[in-house]
Amino acid sequence: MTTNFNYLLVEKKDNIGFIKLNRPDRLNALSAEVLKELAEAAHWFDHQMEIKVVIFSGQGRTFSAGADLKDSPFETSQTASWIERRDKAQLGLRMTEAVSSMRAITIAQVHGFAIGGAFLLMLACDFRLVADNTFFSIPEIDLGIPLTWGGIPKLVAEIGPARTKELVMTCRRFEAKEALEMGLINRIVPKEKLADVCLDFAENLSSKPAVPLLMTKEQVQSVVHHIGAAYVASSEGDMLQSVLKDPESLQAAEAYLKKNLGK
Repeated sequence: MTTNFNYLLVEKKDNIGFIKLNRPDRLNALSAEVLKELAEAAHWFDHQMEIKVVIFSGQGRTFSAGADLKDSPFETSQTASWIERRDKAQLGLRMTEAVSSMRAITIAQVHGFAIGGAFLLMLACDFRLVADNTFFSIPEIDLGIPLTWGGIPKLVAEIGPARTKELVMTCRRFEAKEALEMGLINRIVPKEKLADVCLDFAENLSSKPAVPLLMTKEQVQSVVHHIGAAYVASSEGDMLQSVLKDPESLQAAEAYLKKNLGK
């Protein structure tokens, strides 16, 4: 059975669901519409009571290049109202919250690269199985903006404050092996076997009773939320709006967009 989305391939088979980013011509970049559809797909699966596990993946040669730079806050700052910009700036957080709070167990099937927002989409999943050719980076500060989408509290909970500050502030690229050593991913898999390994992993989980699976997931999530309890997620839209008035941040954004989009 399949469900119609513009930028996702969404289907279910028996008690396993599949959400695949489907913008291969744009390296599965996460535009505002893609973020909305990801949240919608996550909520849709919450109503499919037979689904125990959902696999997230990307069509084509990579998982995702992250937030769509042609659909960034800097691209809309002169044409949209403050409320419209703020609402758009919150879409990423709404997406990661929708994915992380799914009733089903979620698996990120990651290959190629996962940059910025795509890395946070991966972190929103319960399990992360990664091809051996994969690399990551969190380039937001180079783009002149803070890391949002709930990324900071999630990273601090997973790898601690020192490593979080290093990855976010340096914006450096890191490989799957280092991500595994830090505890950010569960397993590295030869790229040609990734889909089969993820499906086997999903089938193993889906063979187990749903109630203790859900209870275990909720217990772990509760601890993670407690760690980040002082974080005010609703301020993220305001944080992004503030940098749009900072000359140095705007210069960094202009340089980054010129380098990556030829502007």
